[in-house]
Amino acid sequence: MTTLNTRNRLLKDRLMTWAVCLLAALTAVPLLAILGEVLLRGYDQLSWSFFTEPTPTAYRAMKAIEAGEPIPGGIANGIIGTMIMLGMAVLFAVPTGILCGAFLAENQKSRFAQTVSYLTDLLQGTPSVIIGIITYIWVVVPMKGYSAIAGSVALFIMMLPLIIRSTEETLKILPASLKEAGLALGGNNARVMLRVQLPAAFGGIFTGVLLAISRVIGETAPLMFTALGCSLIRWSVDKPISAVPLLIWEFFNDPNLQELIWGASLFLLLFVLTLNLIAKYLAKKWNQ
Repeated sequence: MTTLNTRNRLLKDRLMTWAVCLLAALTAVPLLAILGEVLLRGYDQLSWSFFTEPTPTAYRAMKAIEAGEPIPGGIANGIIGTMIMLGMAVLFAVPTGILCGAFLAENQKSRFAQTVSYLTDLLQGTPSVIIGIITYIWVVVPMKGYSAIAGSVALFIMMLPLIIRSTEETLKILPASLKEAGLALGGNNARVMLRVQLPAAFGGIFTGVLLAISRVIGETAPLMFTALGCSLIRWSVDKPISAVPLLIWEFFNDPNLQELIWGASLFLLLFVLTLNLIAKYLAKKWNQ
Protein backbone atom coordinates (compact mmCIF):
# COMPACT_ATOMS: atom_id res chain seq x y z
CA MET A 1 0.00 0.00 0.00
CA THR A 2 2.86 2.35 0.86
CA THR A 3 4.58 1.55 -2.42
CA LEU A 4 1.36 2.29 -4.34
CA ASN A 5 0.96 5.66 -2.61
CA THR A 6 4.58 6.52 -3.38
CA ARG A 7 4.10 5.68 -7.04
CA ASN A 8 0.95 7.81 -7.18
CA ARG A 9 2.76 10.76 -5.65
CA LEU A 10 5.67 10.40 -8.07
CA LEU A 11 3.26 10.16 -11.01
CA LYS A 12 1.42 13.30 -9.88
CA ASP A 13 4.72 15.08 -9.40
CA ARG A 14 5.83 14.23 -12.94
CA LEU A 15 2.48 15.21 -14.41
CA MET A 16 2.56 18.58 -12.65
CA THR A 17 6.15 19.15 -13.74
CA TRP A 18 5.30 18.48 -17.36
CA ALA A 19 2.17 20.63 -17.11
CA VAL A 20 4.15 23.58 -15.72
CA CYS A 21 6.83 23.18 -18.43
CA LEU A 22 4.17 23.03 -21.13
CA LEU A 23 2.38 26.14 -19.88
CA ALA A 24 5.70 27.99 -19.60
CA ALA A 25 6.53 27.04 -23.19
CA LEU A 26 3.11 28.21 -24.37
CA THR A 27 3.65 31.52 -22.58
CA ALA A 28 6.98 32.00 -24.35
CA VAL A 29 5.56 31.26 -27.83
CA PRO A 30 4.01 34.74 -28.43
CA LEU A 31 7.16 36.46 -27.17
CA LEU A 32 9.44 34.38 -29.39
CA ALA A 33 7.09 34.89 -32.35
CA ILE A 34 7.18 38.68 -31.93
CA LEU A 35 10.95 38.76 -31.48
CA GLY A 36 11.47 36.50 -34.47
CA GLU A 37 9.20 38.53 -36.73
CA VAL A 38 10.83 41.83 -35.79
CA LEU A 39 14.33 40.39 -36.12
CA LEU A 40 13.74 38.81 -39.53
CA ARG A 41 12.11 41.92 -40.97
CA GLY A 42 14.28 44.56 -39.35
CA TYR A 43 17.85 43.29 -39.19
CA ASP A 44 18.67 44.13 -42.82
CA GLN A 45 17.62 47.77 -42.25
CA LEU A 46 20.17 48.34 -39.50
CA SER A 47 23.08 50.27 -40.96
CA TRP A 48 25.20 53.30 -40.21
CA SER A 49 22.92 55.60 -42.20
CA PHE A 50 19.85 54.23 -40.39
CA PHE A 51 21.23 55.54 -37.09
CA THR A 52 22.81 58.77 -38.34
CA GLU A 53 20.33 60.18 -40.88
CA PRO A 54 16.90 61.72 -40.20
CA THR A 55 13.62 60.35 -41.44
CA PRO A 56 13.16 60.61 -45.22
CA THR A 57 10.22 62.40 -46.74
CA ALA A 58 7.39 60.41 -48.27
CA TYR A 59 8.42 61.64 -51.72
CA ARG A 60 12.01 60.38 -51.36
CA ALA A 61 10.75 57.04 -50.04
CA MET A 62 8.27 56.69 -52.91
CA LYS A 63 10.98 57.40 -55.50
CA ALA A 64 13.29 54.84 -53.90
CA ILE A 65 10.54 52.21 -53.91
CA GLU A 66 9.74 52.89 -57.57
CA ALA A 67 13.43 52.52 -58.45
CA GLY A 68 13.68 49.28 -56.47
CA GLU A 69 16.20 50.80 -54.05
CA PRO A 70 16.30 50.73 -50.25
CA ILE A 71 14.45 53.57 -48.55
CA PRO A 72 17.01 56.30 -47.73
CA GLY A 73 17.37 57.95 -44.35
CA GLY A 74 16.90 56.56 -40.89
CA ILE A 75 15.69 57.33 -37.39
CA ALA A 76 18.45 59.60 -36.04
CA ASN A 77 15.94 62.34 -35.21
CA GLY A 78 13.88 59.86 -33.19
CA ILE A 79 16.90 58.43 -31.35
CA ILE A 80 18.19 61.87 -30.36
CA GLY A 81 14.74 63.03 -29.28
CA THR A 82 14.17 59.89 -27.22
CA MET A 83 17.53 60.27 -25.47
CA ILE A 84 16.94 63.95 -24.69
CA MET A 85 13.46 63.46 -23.23
CA LEU A 86 14.39 60.25 -21.44
CA GLY A 87 17.52 61.85 -20.00
CA MET A 88 15.63 64.83 -18.60
CA ALA A 89 12.91 62.59 -17.17
CA VAL A 90 15.44 60.28 -15.49
CA LEU A 91 17.37 63.25 -14.11
CA PHE A 92 14.36 64.37 -12.06
CA ALA A 93 12.43 61.12 -11.58
CA VAL A 94 15.24 59.06 -10.02
CA PRO A 95 16.14 61.31 -7.05
CA THR A 96 12.50 62.30 -6.48
CA GLY A 97 11.29 58.71 -6.61
CA ILE A 98 14.06 57.37 -4.36
CA LEU A 99 13.53 60.04 -1.71
CA CYS A 100 9.78 59.57 -1.79
CA GLY A 101 10.11 55.78 -1.59
CA ALA A 102 12.51 56.12 1.35
CA PHE A 103 10.02 58.38 3.14
CA LEU A 104 7.19 55.89 2.62
CA ALA A 105 9.33 53.00 3.87
CA GLU A 106 10.31 54.87 7.02
CA ASN A 107 6.83 56.23 7.83
CA GLN A 108 4.54 53.32 6.99
CA LYS A 109 2.00 54.10 9.74
CA SER A 110 1.78 57.82 9.00
CA ARG A 111 -1.54 58.93 7.54
CA PHE A 112 0.25 61.26 5.14
CA ALA A 113 2.49 58.40 3.94
CA GLN A 114 -0.52 56.14 3.46
CA THR A 115 -2.21 58.84 1.39
CA VAL A 116 0.90 59.30 -0.76
CA SER A 117 1.17 55.53 -1.21
CA TYR A 118 -2.46 55.35 -2.36
CA LEU A 119 -1.93 58.22 -4.81
CA THR A 120 1.19 56.48 -6.12
CA ASP A 121 -0.82 53.34 -6.89
CA LEU A 122 -3.51 55.48 -8.51
CA LEU A 123 -0.95 57.29 -10.66
CA GLN A 124 0.68 54.01 -11.67
CA GLY A 125 -2.65 52.75 -13.01
CA THR A 126 -3.48 55.92 -14.92
CA PRO A 127 -3.58 55.37 -18.72
CA SER A 128 -0.70 57.01 -20.54
CA VAL A 129 -3.04 58.92 -22.86
CA ILE A 130 -4.60 60.64 -19.82
CA ILE A 131 -1.15 61.63 -18.61
CA GLY A 132 -0.47 63.06 -22.07
CA ILE A 133 -3.63 65.15 -21.98
CA ILE A 134 -2.90 66.43 -18.46
CA THR A 135 0.67 67.33 -19.44
CA TYR A 136 -0.68 69.12 -22.49
CA ILE A 137 -2.84 71.29 -20.21
CA TRP A 138 -0.10 71.83 -17.62
CA VAL A 139 2.92 72.39 -19.87
CA VAL A 140 2.11 72.72 -23.57
CA VAL A 141 -0.64 75.31 -23.18
CA PRO A 142 1.33 77.62 -20.81
CA MET A 143 4.46 77.30 -23.02
CA LYS A 144 2.30 77.92 -26.12
CA GLY A 145 3.92 75.11 -28.05
CA TYR A 146 4.99 71.48 -28.11
CA SER A 147 8.48 70.75 -26.82
CA ALA A 148 10.93 68.20 -25.48
CA ILE A 149 10.33 69.69 -22.03
CA ALA A 150 6.66 68.76 -22.19
CA GLY A 151 7.51 65.27 -23.41
CA SER A 152 9.99 64.76 -20.57
CA VAL A 153 7.39 65.91 -18.01
CA ALA A 154 4.97 63.26 -19.29
CA LEU A 155 7.67 60.58 -19.07
CA PHE A 156 8.63 61.84 -15.60
CA ILE A 157 5.06 61.41 -14.35
CA MET A 158 4.91 57.88 -15.75
CA MET A 159 8.28 56.83 -14.31
CA LEU A 160 7.79 58.27 -10.83
CA PRO A 161 5.35 55.73 -9.31
CA LEU A 162 7.43 52.76 -10.50
CA ILE A 163 10.60 54.14 -8.90
CA ILE A 164 8.76 55.06 -5.70
CA ARG A 165 7.20 51.64 -5.33
CA SER A 166 10.39 49.69 -6.12
CA THR A 167 12.39 51.80 -3.65
CA GLU A 168 9.79 51.41 -0.92
CA GLU A 169 9.42 47.65 -1.30
CA THR A 170 13.18 47.09 -1.51
CA LEU A 171 13.82 49.07 1.67
CA LYS A 172 11.05 47.21 3.50
CA ILE A 173 12.70 43.82 2.98
CA LEU A 174 16.06 44.94 4.34
CA PRO A 175 16.84 43.38 7.77
CA ALA A 176 15.99 45.68 10.67
CA SER A 177 19.39 44.94 12.18
CA LEU A 178 21.00 46.92 9.37
CA LYS A 179 19.35 50.15 10.48
CA GLU A 180 19.85 49.35 14.15
CA ALA A 181 23.57 48.86 13.60
CA GLY A 182 23.86 52.21 11.86
CA LEU A 183 21.99 54.00 14.64
CA ALA A 184 24.12 52.23 17.26
CA LEU A 185 27.25 53.63 15.63
CA GLY A 186 25.97 57.16 16.18
CA GLY A 187 24.32 57.95 12.86
CA ASN A 188 20.97 59.73 12.64
CA ASN A 189 18.06 58.45 10.56
CA ALA A 190 18.97 60.49 7.48
CA ARG A 191 22.64 59.45 7.51
CA VAL A 192 21.78 55.78 8.05
CA MET A 193 19.30 55.92 5.17
CA LEU A 194 21.76 57.58 2.77
CA ARG A 195 24.91 55.73 3.80
CA VAL A 196 23.63 52.29 4.79
CA GLN A 197 20.11 51.39 3.68
CA LEU A 198 20.03 52.90 0.18
CA PRO A 199 23.41 51.40 -0.83
CA ALA A 200 22.26 48.02 0.50
CA ALA A 201 19.09 48.30 -1.59
CA PHE A 202 20.90 49.43 -4.73
CA GLY A 203 20.12 46.28 -6.71
CA GLY A 204 16.36 46.51 -6.24
CA ILE A 205 16.26 50.27 -6.75
CA PHE A 206 18.33 50.05 -9.92
CA THR A 207 16.03 47.33 -11.23
CA GLY A 208 13.05 49.59 -10.54
CA VAL A 209 14.68 52.45 -12.44
CA LEU A 210 15.32 50.10 -15.34
CA LEU A 211 11.71 48.92 -15.33
CA ALA A 212 10.54 52.52 -15.31
CA ILE A 213 12.75 53.35 -18.31
CA SER A 214 11.57 50.23 -20.14
CA ARG A 215 7.98 51.20 -19.33
CA VAL A 216 8.14 54.66 -20.87
CA ILE A 217 10.61 54.25 -23.73
CA GLY A 218 7.97 52.77 -26.00
CA GLU A 219 5.13 55.13 -25.10
CA THR A 220 3.55 57.00 -28.00
CA ALA A 221 0.27 58.53 -26.79
CA PRO A 222 1.70 61.00 -24.23
CA LEU A 223 4.37 62.17 -26.68
CA MET A 224 1.74 62.86 -29.34
CA PHE A 225 0.19 65.42 -26.98
CA THR A 226 3.48 66.91 -25.77
CA ALA A 227 6.48 66.47 -28.11
CA LEU A 228 4.42 66.20 -31.34
CA GLY A 229 7.37 65.05 -33.50
CA CYS A 230 9.80 66.52 -35.98
CA SER A 231 11.39 65.24 -39.19
CA LEU A 232 14.66 67.04 -38.45
CA ILE A 233 17.44 66.30 -35.99
CA ARG A 234 16.79 68.81 -33.24
CA TRP A 235 18.66 69.52 -30.00
CA SER A 236 16.45 72.34 -28.67
CA VAL A 237 14.36 71.35 -25.67
CA ASP A 238 11.80 74.12 -26.17
CA LYS A 239 10.73 73.06 -29.68
CA PRO A 240 8.81 70.06 -31.06
CA ILE A 241 11.01 66.99 -31.16
CA SER A 242 10.70 63.45 -32.41
CA ALA A 243 11.01 60.07 -30.68
CA VAL A 244 11.35 56.51 -31.92
CA PRO A 245 7.77 55.51 -30.86
CA LEU A 246 6.42 58.59 -32.65
CA LEU A 247 8.36 57.62 -35.78
CA ILE A 248 6.90 54.11 -35.69
CA TRP A 249 3.41 55.63 -35.57
CA GLU A 250 4.24 57.99 -38.45
CA PHE A 251 5.70 55.12 -40.50
CA PHE A 252 2.53 53.10 -39.94
CA ASN A 253 0.37 55.92 -41.29
CA ASP A 254 2.49 56.44 -44.41
CA PRO A 255 2.43 53.56 -46.92
CA ASN A 256 5.74 54.70 -48.38
CA LEU A 257 7.53 54.44 -45.02
CA GLN A 258 5.94 51.35 -43.52
CA GLU A 259 9.01 49.19 -44.16
CA LEU A 260 10.97 51.31 -41.68
CA ILE A 261 8.68 50.17 -38.87
CA TRP A 262 10.65 46.96 -38.42
CA GLY A 263 14.05 48.58 -38.12
CA ALA A 264 12.77 51.13 -35.58
CA SER A 265 11.01 48.40 -33.58
CA LEU A 266 14.15 46.26 -33.56
CA PHE A 267 16.15 49.21 -32.26
CA LEU A 268 13.75 49.64 -29.33
CA LEU A 269 13.95 45.94 -28.46
CA LEU A 270 17.75 45.92 -28.61
CA PHE A 271 17.92 49.09 -26.51
CA VAL A 272 15.76 47.59 -23.75
CA LEU A 273 17.74 44.33 -23.88
CA THR A 274 21.00 46.26 -23.52
CA LEU A 275 19.63 48.15 -20.52
CA ASN A 276 18.68 44.87 -18.86
CA LEU A 277 22.11 43.34 -19.39
CA ILE A 278 23.92 46.44 -18.12
CA ALA A 279 21.66 46.63 -15.06
CA LYS A 280 22.25 43.00 -14.14
CA TYR A 281 26.00 43.40 -14.57
CA LEU A 282 26.18 46.58 -12.46
CA ALA A 283 23.89 45.17 -9.76
CA LYS A 284 26.04 42.03 -9.54
CA LYS A 285 29.24 44.08 -9.30
CA TRP A 286 27.72 46.37 -6.66
CA ASN A 287 26.59 43.43 -4.51
CA GLN A 288 30.07 41.90 -4.68
